[in-house]
Amino acid sequence: MKTASHVLRALIGGLCLCAAAAAQAFPDRTITLVVPTAAGGGNDAMARILAQGMAPLLGQSVIVENKPGANGAIASEAVARAAADGHTILFGYVATHGMNPALQKLRYDPQADFEPVGLVGYSPTLMVANPALKARDGKALIAQLKSQPGKFSYASAGNGTAPHFAAELFKMSAGVDLVHVPYKGSAPAVADTIGGHTQLMFPSLFTGLPQVKAGKLQAVAIAGDKRSAALPDVPTLKELGVDGVNVTQWYALFAPAKTPKAVVEKLNTALNKVLSRPEVIKQIEGHGADVETSSPEQLRKLVGEDLAKWKRVVQQARLSAD
Repeated sequence: MKTASHVLRALIGGLCLCAAAAAQAFPDRTITLVVPTAAGGGNDAMARILAQGMAPLLGQSVIVENKPGANGAIASEAVARAAADGHTILFGYVATHGMNPALQKLRYDPQADFEPVGLVGYSPTLMVANPALKARDGKALIAQLKSQPGKFSYASAGNGTAPHFAAELFKMSAGVDLVHVPYKGSAPAVADTIGGHTQLMFPSLFTGLPQVKAGKLQAVAIAGDKRSAALPDVPTLKELGVDGVNVTQWYALFAPAKTPKAVVEKLNTALNKVLSRPEVIKQIEGHGADVETSSPEQLRKLVGEDLAKWKRVVQQARLSAD
């Protein structure tokens, strides 16, 4: 007669065999990499670099599907509800898994509804200004903002986005009064800052860098803990006397919760191999981001830390989703 322990061991053994079989068969069809932003932006460009590199390593095509809207919440929810087999994955970032949940109620849980796959990289946040302000340097600009409270406005890609959080941290730390003008995405926010409808913005480096190089925007400072190799002459806000504004934007891949561990590891291995290639590193750096790899567990820890961090910021700055 079989004892309860024999039955339990048999069940566990069966589950292990099923998981191993699932990983061995994976992938057996095209993989969809869902990007929460529109085609043509920095996130989309990085996702396509990864898709092209991972496809031959996985033995199946990897296609990019753009699902913009709601600051990444639409795409995130779609992947959270997808089949947990590794064939649908998310190109997530700090807003989808750290900032959105800190500011508003969502129809997905950034921790419970996803299996972290691995980091892709980081991009510092850049403080830019319309050249019409004619500030000779960052310190002069901050003095100008302080002397005229409420006169100047800043654009963001929407409530709860990294540009919004960075600007609110700057306001608190620098003691300035700025008017927030939220847009539906980075592109119109950048366009109106260039056009002078708003005077300031805090985009990611890969969003703001092309406009700075073209002379359409003035780079004021890096909202991070160190200068960027892409703009070595641009100081950090800390160097300008403004502490506490460290908004580094990270990018990573996520699978739906309960995706088999072996499948997640297979995706992580392919991702890290692609990100180790010098030509890929150069391409991603060209978009203003620094490559950084991780294990799934390291990414899980990062998400938890960021959720706690941005909840504190929301409380301190008294931010709302409205």
